[in-house]
Amino acid sequence: MLPVKVALNSKDIMTNGIRKVKTSDLDLKDRLVSIQRVTKVTKGGRTFSFSAIVVVGDEKGIAGHGLGKAKEVTTAIAKGVEDAKKNLVKVPVLHGTIPHEQVAKFGGARVFLKPASEGTGVKAGGAMRAVLESFGIKNVLAKSKGSSNPHNLVKATFAALLELRDAHTVAEHRGVTMNKVFNG
Repeated sequence: MLPVKVALNSKDIMTNGIRKVKTSDLDLKDRLVSIQRVTKVTKGGRTFSFSAIVVVGDEKGIAGHGLGKAKEVTTAIAKGVEDAKKNLVKVPVLHGTIPHEQVAKFGGARVFLKPASEGTGVKAGGAMRAVLESFGIKNVLAKSKGSSNPHNLVKATFAALLELRDAHTVAEHRGVTMNKVFNG
């Protein structure tokens, strides 16, 4: 059987769980996750350029990630910020933490996220920390397994956060009351 290609439109984006957000009137803060110096060897010698992974977010449940490449560091970061603003998504944040445990994988990177009680803080490593703080998640336990490549870690963390659903969304999806969701 041949694979089916699906083109997503604005209606499909909401039904498939991807919650895209427009950048208008948002106070976004950018965080640099990683910067790499890349060398290209040609017959004329070595050419250096930089690639930067950037996460932008409003710390109220909206964030995005982007990759910028340029000959200079500042230009690469600026391009990364612009790319991140084009990929903004919204996730549910309840009382500074996530609604439930979540596991996700992207490439060789696997991430595990678990809600934490007030006062715990963000227990997460490098690339995951930047993503979680950009979303405004204040209390969470996180573990990365497999690859520690920051590109894949950022994408795996976003994948895990995009799969989160709060109780209201679950009730609406199932067509039942909130009481039925919690008490069966």
